[in-house]
Amino acid sequence: MSESLKNNKNGINGNTIKVIAIVAMLIDHIGWAFVPFDSVLGQIMHIIGRITAPTMCYFIAEGYTHTKNIKKYATRLGIFALISHIPFVFFETGRIGIFFPSGVIYTLFLSLLSIWAYDKINNKGLKTLAILGLCILAIPGDWSFIAIFMTLAFYINRGKFKKQCLWLCIISVVFVFIFGISAYQYGRPIYTQFFQFGILLSLPIIYFYNGERGKKTVLTKWGFYIFYPLHLIILGLIKIYIYFYM
Repeated sequence: MSESLKNNKNGINGNTIKVIAIVAMLIDHIGWAFVPFDSVLGQIMHIIGRITAPTMCYFIAEGYTHTKNIKKYATRLGIFALISHIPFVFFETGRIGIFFPSGVIYTLFLSLLSIWAYDKINNKGLKTLAILGLCILAIPGDWSFIAIFMTLAFYINRGKFKKQCLWLCIISVVFVFIFGISAYQYGRPIYTQFFQFGILLSLPIIYFYNGERGKKTVLTKWGFYIFYPLHLIILGLIKIYIYFYM
């Protein structure tokens, strides 16, 4: 039996998976905005929300492999990272600001650059320094350097689903450990970060990816880039309305 369902028409195309990722992200952000973190509902919503980042990291790796113009691809991601920055800050803080934290498109942009560095820099020392530098730049972004690790794991092990699973399991343990220690320092039990294991829910979805993009339309090409900042602005405005008027 093959490791994945690529080239199997009975699988799920890329457009469908991206819709799943968007819905999971929306559920997660609604949870952060309006549902108590420690509640059962809040934890369930955040578990579902963990699907999005690894799925998008997977498609960054796929995109790098298949794009005809990596510079154009990176430029597009970089532009939308800038466009999404203020909406993300607004959602997180309720204020308009130009400083960090920054959203997931920022870390996806750095993740793409990390693949580019891994692929094109021949000197191992310079390659390591470049990726390390990108990891440092990713720290203030959503998903931090974990997004870079996941993207590189998907790219380096492309076509080897079992190895991708293994590395995502390792990364999820590291992720839970890092955030668990951070939670403990702030007086929260480490188990409150176990929802981060929800990133493993992305693996069955990736497994059923059939390698097909799906119908190419303006919406499928630009939908995520438009939806991401737009939903952050809307949720941020609702948060302010509830805080001041209810």
